[in-house]
Amino acid sequence: MTDKNIYLKFVEADVTGIISLYWETAPETCKAIWGALEKPIQVPASHAIFSGPEIMMGLPEEARNFDPKKLPPENQTVLPQPGDMLWFYQPKNFFKIDPEEFWEVGMFYGVGGRTFGPTGWIPCTYFGTMTEGLDAIAEQCRLIRKDGIKTVEIGRK
Repeated sequence: MTDKNIYLKFVEADVTGIISLYWETAPETCKAIWGALEKPIQVPASHAIFSGPEIMMGLPEEARNFDPKKLPPENQTVLPQPGDMLWFYQPKNFFKIDPEEFWEVGMFYGVGGRTFGPTGWIPCTYFGTMTEGLDAIAEQCRLIRKDGIKTVEIGRK
């Protein structure tokens, strides 16, 4: 299964990065994300507020074909490296300031990132890392901070 990778593409800029999945250390999360990406998804990417150099993307409803509450904690950290891809599920009413449910796929694009939120440190599952195209993707991520939300496509490679 280790040859199954995914891609992240900034649609308007036509910039793509390849993500190698952590099948050995996050097998259940990789299986869930792989299954969710049976068809590529296009979603808005926004910049994180608390985490530093991270973009956040919600998994759209049509790709939510697994039970996020049944995913075990796998390959967790609070100090990601550039290129790391995370999975985080926020159930309804988890945060006081954001009561909505959120299925998050995130990507860290620079040093100094942390999985910190309104309640403090939040360990997240790291299911892959960008092994190709990180510099060009990081430049697009930085533009989100100035220009606002951008559309990304995530799919199987």
